[in-house]
Amino acid sequence: MKQMHASRRQLVLASLALAATAAAPLGAAAQAAFPTKPITIVVPFAAGGTTDILARVIGQALHKELGQPVIVDNRAGAGGNIGGALAAKAAPDGYTLFMGTVGTHAINQSLYKKMPFDPIKDFAPLTRVAMVPNLLVAHPSKPYKNVKELIAYAKANPGRVNFGSSGSGSSIHLSGELFNALAKVDMVHVPYKGSAPAVSDLIGGQIDIMFDNMPSAIQHVRAGKLVPLAVTTAKRSPELPNVPTIAEAGVPGYEATSWFGMLAPAATPAPIVAKLNDALVKVLAQPDVKKKLAEQGAEPYSEKPEQFAAFIRAETAKWSKVVKESGASAD
Repeated sequence: MKQMHASRRQLVLASLALAATAAAPLGAAAQAAFPTKPITIVVPFAAGGTTDILARVIGQALHKELGQPVIVDNRAGAGGNIGGALAAKAAPDGYTLFMGTVGTHAINQSLYKKMPFDPIKDFAPLTRVAMVPNLLVAHPSKPYKNVKELIAYAKANPGRVNFGSSGSGSSIHLSGELFNALAKVDMVHVPYKGSAPAVSDLIGGQIDIMFDNMPSAIQHVRAGKLVPLAVTTAKRSPELPNVPTIAEAGVPGYEATSWFGMLAPAATPAPIVAKLNDALVKVLAQPDVKKKLAEQGAEPYSEKPEQFAAFIRAETAKWSKVVKESGASAD
C-alpha cells in the first residue's frame, strides 16, 4: 500500500513537472508569435476628441504594421480614470493597450484624493506618440476676439466667463486654471466626459471658451465655427502661424503642452513590450502618419520605454506643483 501511494505521488509530481516544462516554451512561443489576434486600444475619453483622433490614426497604421485588427474602445469618465482602471486590470499579454495622457499619467494622482489605479506601478510605458499644443478658442458671438479683450471682460465680469474641458484634471482643465492664476481672473470650470461633447457645447453657445487640444479644435477653427485667441505653447503652431501664443498675447510666462503616449498593463512580458515599441516607432516615422498628425496640429514623438517612464516621473512632479499652486481639485 505504501509503495502504491509513493508511486501515485511520483506520478503526480512527474505530471506537474511535465506541465511546467511544456508551459515555459509555450509562453515563449506565444510571445514570439505575437500578435495572433486583434489588439484593443482603450481610449479614456469620448469619441471625436484628441485622444480618440490620435488613437485611430495610430491604430490604423499599427494594423498594417502588425497584421492584426486594432480596435479603439472609448471608456470616458472621471478625467480618464475609468478607462485607466480598465486597462490597468486587463490581461498583461499585449492585446490591451492604453492611450495615456498628461492627465491620466501626470496630473490625476495630484488632483484626485483616491485613484483607481497607480499610473506608475500599474503600467508598462511603450512610448510617447505625440506632443500637442492646446488652443484657446471662443464662440464667435462672444465680445472678446483676443486674449487682452478676454482678460478685460473676465475682470469686469468675475465668475461670468466659463471654460469647458474634457474632464477634471485634464491638461485642458489645468490650462484654464493656469490662465486664471497668471491672468488674475476668475473663470468657472465646466468639466465634460471628453473633449468632443465640450466642443459641441462650445459651438452651440452653451459654454464660452475652451483651452482645447488642437486636433479636436482646429477643424472648427478652419470652418469658422470657433474663433482662435491663442495657443498655449511657448512657440506658435505651424498649422496656425497667425495665432499668437498666450504669453505674447498678454500673459507672460504662460506655457502648457499636452502629450499622449501608449502604455500596456504592468506585467506585460518584456519581449512583447519591445515588439510593440518597435512597431510604434516605425509607424510614427511613416510619412503619411506624420502628415495626418501634423494636419491635426500634433507633433509625432517616439522614444524607448525607459525614456517614456522617466518622462512620466518628471511630468508627475511638475504637474503636482501646478495643481498645488492653482488649488485645482477634482473632488
